[in-house]
Amino acid sequence: MINGRQQRNALSPRERAGVRENLISPHPGLLPEGEGNKLDATDRRIIVATQEGLPRVSRPYHAIAEQLGISAEEVMARLQRMLDSGVIRRIGAVPNHYLLGYKANGMSVWNVPDERIRELGQKIGELDFVSHCYHRPRHLPGWPYNLFAMVHGRDRPEVEVKVAQIAALLGESDRGHTVLYSTRILKKTGLRLGA
Repeated sequence: MINGRQQRNALSPRERAGVRENLISPHPGLLPEGEGNKLDATDRRIIVATQEGLPRVSRPYHAIAEQLGISAEEVMARLQRMLDSGVIRRIGAVPNHYLLGYKANGMSVWNVPDERIRELGQKIGELDFVSHCYHRPRHLPGWPYNLFAMVHGRDRPEVEVKVAQIAALLGESDRGHTVLYSTRILKKTGLRLGA
């Protein structure tokens, strides 16, 4: 078990601040086919320069551009092209819930009708206290759950209240659920390209 002090010391200064802003996450799969999806040396340099997060400055794309010796407009255009083509999966803020005071992290798992998974997942994913929600395969007979939703709270009772709200939203579609609580935090990273 990692205690809070060890955990804090293992984090980067950005992560200690509570948020890794604007994480750029390359898609882990093969690049989609197409002429616009080929990475050149400049694309690769942009990905390497941004994959740990954008600089915390008022004009982060300009800072990256200066670092790489190209214009900010070119950085932004190339990132947009890579997003549009699926080379980069997303650009977004990544909060460290633990450092923000949310120490109870519960993965709620739900047994819902397969034919309603998309509709119900959308509803749950729109709740402000759910950080991510996704469909996963059942592993019968021991694991009947097919919808997962991560719920964060300051303590377990707060998470349980939020899980009860999800159960109420699902109504009769909730054929059973449980909550799996985090016991330690592992450093999460996406795919990383080498320099």
